[in-house]
Amino acid sequence: MWAEARARALTPAQCASLLAKRPYDLRHAAVSTWLSSGVEPQEVAARAGHSVAVLFRVYAKCLNGGAATANARIERALKNGS
Repeated sequence: MWAEARARALTPAQCASLLAKRPYDLRHAAVSTWLSSGVEPQEVAARAGHSVAVLFRVYAKCLNGGAATANARIERALKNGS
């Protein structure tokens, strides 16, 4: 069924690729996108039906590069007296 859906939705070149090869790939892409977009891990875990611990174990690589964002947030909070 999934192969038929892919064939209908994707171009032949896309269908020959690994793009959405399994339904799980779409779920993984969604969770990765949410994390990379800065959605709080607790919210992502709730939406994905994971615990935060599982989320961090499976998707830790999506959280790289957050130091600059965290530093900017901390700096803003300190400047605003929050």
